[in-house]
Amino acid sequence: MALISEMLEGGATYSFEFFPPKNDAEQITLVRTLRELEPLAPSFVSVTYRGGRESRQRTHDLVAGILRTTTLTPMAHLVCVAHTRLELADILVQFRKSGVENLMALGGDPPTDPSAGPGELLHAVELVNLAREIGGFSIGVAAHPAGHPASPDMESDRDLLAAKLRLADFGVTQFFFEAEEYVGLIDDLAARGVHKPVLPGIMPVTALRSIPRMAEMGAALPDWAVARLEEASARGGDDAVRQAGVAMATELCEKLLEAGAPGLHFYTLNRSSATREIYAALGLSTNA
Repeated sequence: MALISEMLEGGATYSFEFFPPKNDAEQITLVRTLRELEPLAPSFVSVTYRGGRESRQRTHDLVAGILRTTTLTPMAHLVCVAHTRLELADILVQFRKSGVENLMALGGDPPTDPSAGPGELLHAVELVNLAREIGGFSIGVAAHPAGHPASPDMESDRDLLAAKLRLADFGVTQFFFEAEEYVGLIDDLAARGVHKPVLPGIMPVTALRSIPRMAEMGAALPDWAVARLEEASARGGDDAVRQAGVAMATELCEKLLEAGAPGLHFYTLNRSSATREIYAALGLSTNA
């Protein structure tokens, strides 16, 4: 298995993100998606973690299964929320025993179950330190081009991100839709003396119904993008919207690579078609 930090030292990386299936139907979809994306030879794939014992086991099982049955290199997500320090240490040890060497360390969203509690570690930087104590991990952290929703202002957001990245190996951003946001984030980090690689997260918007959801997740589409999708819908319906969304994501990827991004990280929503189309449009299918 390869460390993502070492991959990034060797050049651009191209990666995909999945979430653990909740049921048999989702499992079938994910298995098909993995088979369809594996020939693209991504640098690595990441597996999300929503917290709770059931999600914990699903994430572990999916990451371990990817290691056993595919040629893909997985990165496991882990959140602080609703866990004691001892529980987190145990999860990290189990990851290492399973051969997992790449970790995305996250604070996590507040628990939906009030009885779960916030957790003993409150911030991702504490989880980074714990993973360093366990040892053997290449560690990534989250970055938010528009600022974390919980940050009181952009200055403090960038200060906290810089502190995380000084301890971690790399960052991966929340999805966004304008290259200038990413460039601004990198410039802000450089001004703080931090030059760790930060991978831009890409989420193609292929349906009008997704637009409100993007805003709820803290990355609202700019007006020009909404207008472009609505124009496509008026012109050619759902298929035209999908084509416009893929084209917009492809254009964003081109701008990011031209700006010097160290790679691209695609949020797949456990489906492969849009990612495969963007890959082909960028000419990555044969050299990723």
